[in-house]
This record gives sequence, C-alpha cells and structure tokens, in this order.
Amino acid sequence: MSRAPNLLILMADQLSALALPAYGNRIARTPQIDALAERGVVFDAAYCNSPLCAPSRGVLTYGRLPSGTGVYDNAAEFPSQVPGFAHYLRHAGYRTILTGKMHFCGPDQLHGFEERLTTDIYPADYAWTPDWRNFAARPDWYHSMESVIQAGPSTRTNQIDFDEEVTFTAQQKLFDIARGTDARPFCMVASFTHPHDPFTIGSEYWDRFGAADIPPPRLQAADDPHSRRLRHVIGMDLQPVTPAQVQAARRAYFAEIAYFDDNVGRLMAALRAARLADSTIVMVIADHGEMLGERGLWYKMSFHEPAARVPLIVAAAGHFAPGRVAQAVSLADLLPTLAEIAGDGRPPDYAAPIDGRSLLPHLGRNGGHDEAIGEYLAEGVVAPMLMIRRGAMKYIHTPTDPDLLYDLAADPDEQVNLAAAEPARAAPFRAEVARRWNVDALHAAVLESQLRRLFVSAALADGRQTAWDWNPPRDASQMYVRNTMKLEELEAMARFPKWAASP
Repeated sequence: MSRAPNLLILMADQLSALALPAYGNRIARTPQIDALAERGVVFDAAYCNSPLCAPSRGVLTYGRLPSGTGVYDNAAEFPSQVPGFAHYLRHAGYRTILTGKMHFCGPDQLHGFEERLTTDIYPADYAWTPDWRNFAARPDWYHSMESVIQAGPSTRTNQIDFDEEVTFTAQQKLFDIARGTDARPFCMVASFTHPHDPFTIGSEYWDRFGAADIPPPRLQAADDPHSRRLRHVIGMDLQPVTPAQVQAARRAYFAEIAYFDDNVGRLMAALRAARLADSTIVMVIADHGEMLGERGLWYKMSFHEPAARVPLIVAAAGHFAPGRVAQAVSLADLLPTLAEIAGDGRPPDYAAPIDGRSLLPHLGRNGGHDEAIGEYLAEGVVAPMLMIRRGAMKYIHTPTDPDLLYDLAADPDEQVNLAAAEPARAAPFRAEVARRWNVDALHAAVLESQLRRLFVSAALADGRQTAWDWNPPRDASQMYVRNTMKLEELEAMARFPKWAASP
C-alpha cells in the first residue's frame, strides 16, 4: 500500500463469536466472513468491554471504559468533548464515514465522523435510562420474551428495512469514493442491526436451516443472583417459553447471521468493483454477543462467554499475514490500533486518556498484551459488575453477588466457579479490583447519572419536544442529472470505470 490504507469496519449487533464457523461453530453458514477469516487475522479471545449496545459502542468510540466517559447504559450521553477514533483518523487526514447504527445518545450525532449516511435505528434521547433504585419495576421499553415467543420467518421488519438502507448507502458511497476526486484515505463504518433480536427474518434465510439443524442449548439454566435478576428484567418468569419456541428463536438467530453475512458479501463485492479492495483493511466486529438460551439466559448483560466474546477479524491483503491470535483483547483496543494504522505505526499524541492498547503487535506477530477489562453498569444489575480476563482466567465481581472465577482453558463453558471452590485463587483478583476501581464511588456516580437523566427525560417529555435523532442531509439539486453541469460532463463523471477509446 503506497499510502495510508483505507479502513472498512463491518459491524454486527449482538453477534457472538461463538456463533461463527471462524470460531468453531458448525451450525452457522457464513461463507463471506469465513473467506475474510481465512485470509485475515482472527482474534480468538476478543471481548466487548460492556455487554450492552451503547456502552460497548462508547468504549469502541473512545477507547475508554464506561467509568471514564459516563456512557453507562443505552441512554447515557456520548460526550462531545472526548475525542473518539473518528477524530483521530480525521486529524490524520482520513475521510470518516458512518452508515448504520452507533447508538449515539445526545445532541451530538457525529462524534468525529465527517459524513453520516443514515439515521440510527434507536432513539438518541434519555428515555431508556435504567433506575437501580427501582429495580423491581420492569421497564416497558426493554427486552422481553416476545422476541423468543414470536420467533419465526417474516417478510419485513424494522431490522430488515434498516440494514437494507445501510447496505445500499455503503455500496453507493464506495462507488462515490471511486468516482470522486478526494484523494484522502477513508474510514467507513458500516454498522448493521442484525442479528439483534427480535428473532425473525425473511423466509429465504429461515429456509436455509431445517429444524434438525438447530440443537437445543447445551448449558443448563443457572440459579445465581445475577441470572435471577436477568430473568426478571426480561420477564422470563412472566412469559415461559416452550422448547419449540426456543428452537425457533435459535434458528432465526442463525438465519439472521446468514443475512448479515450476505450483506458483508455485497459490500466486499462493491469494494472489489470499485477497485478499492487492494488498498483497504477490512475489519469484522460486533458490539456484544447473545446468550441464545444458554444457561437459561437470553440477550446480553452478562460477562459469560456467549454474551461477552465478540468476533474480531482483520483482513488486509499484503499488510498482515493471516493467522490467529490467542491472547485476550477487547474493543477498547481498536481506537489505538486505528490511530496507529493511520499514523504508519506511530501512536498519536492522545488528547485524552485511553484504556485500550494497540493491536499492531498482535497483527505483526510481535507480542502484545493478554488482557481484557470490563464494566457493566446498566440493566440487570444494581451495582457495578466488573470483569478481568487475563490469560486463561476470567474474574467477575459485583458487590451484591458472590465472586466468579473461571479457568477458561480447563472449563470453557464456565461451569466450575473457582472463587467458591478455591477462594485463595480469587484473592489476587479481588485485591486488583480494589486497586483499579473505587467501587462505591462508581456506584454513586451511576446512581447520580440515572437520577439526572430520568428527571431531564421527564421534563423534556412535557410540551414541545425537539428530537436529537440524526436526520441525514440530502440535497436533491446535486443528484443525478441537473442543469448545473453539461450532460456529457456529468455522465462522464458518474461513469466508473472511465470510458477509454479503443486503441
């Protein structure tokens, strides 16, 4: 690559690494992602830092844990004054483009992106603020078991409508870049909403799987305090589900993954057709995973492997040798990685603290860290839930529950809690939590933030309301054929590749 490489980040929503063939799953059918994994670097132990949409994307954006930015939950404002990865790339001379979901909450809907091609699928206001003081009251806007009970094929959904727009706008922008005169490298994030629930998808994808293809969950339902809270917050005890409904939900999930994979294929085809493939690093990521009935749980909100492990695949022809990385890394590491790629391997002068560490040593097979740190401060808990993954060990602490410690090399399904069986092994992690976090102060900060936002949301609901939701600009006077340019010139500019007379 003779100049700074282009960056195409393909992001799924609620896609567990454990659901992909690239990570050993034998149910899913993802030939496009498989092809990227075969020629790319696959991170076998990549984690989200906060297993919920907005806080996870906040960590991705800023390279910093929720405690450092205040992006605690799905209604917490993304701070405009904190530089994100798009700011660093833009400062390094990149053209920054976003299409699809990022769950930006608050009036700033760009956060360093120069162009945003679609609105978001979710609202940008504070109405989805959780209330730890009133945990017993289930929020009517949150997950319920309807997604499982009503699982099956459907012709159209909000999710399909949204992802079709994401795919179209991303394809169109790639061709606009190829036809344009802007010489800057680009970073485009194409962020899809599948395979997030509801578990329903078109028959074309549903029919790719038969009932016999979908096994039941392997892990038995757990009865620990955290699991009981999760069952409460999604109403599992109010709406029991049948084995047939569980199977249908799991079938739809894998069908939705196939749909996402097809969209990956469409964008890769556009990248090749636009003659940009050889100059572009492609990344496949997700914001968090999905429990999919394992341990009797659904959705996310947990640091168990199905919810916290995410795909991270980096494919770049001639840039990084294909292979696999075993060490634990996280989404917090993407900001410094992207910034260093933009700087030809040199870290920028960071304008704010970051918690992530560059993945370039891993990508270049020159060592690298083996650690992922997590914080969960949203629905399903009533106090901070903190996670340390280092080497084969994963430790989870929250003041309201017994500690959890798992040896993932010996116990990948997290069935044996070593914190209970061998308390001495958990003691160093417990001491590290005390050093890393002032848990009481963090708890108080989350409660204070919730109280403020609940009040502001209630106040803004009275009288005239002004939405923060992104409204993509569109200037019809500059589209297709207009009288501001000679027709021959206009058609020549729009044609790709350019016409050349036969010799």
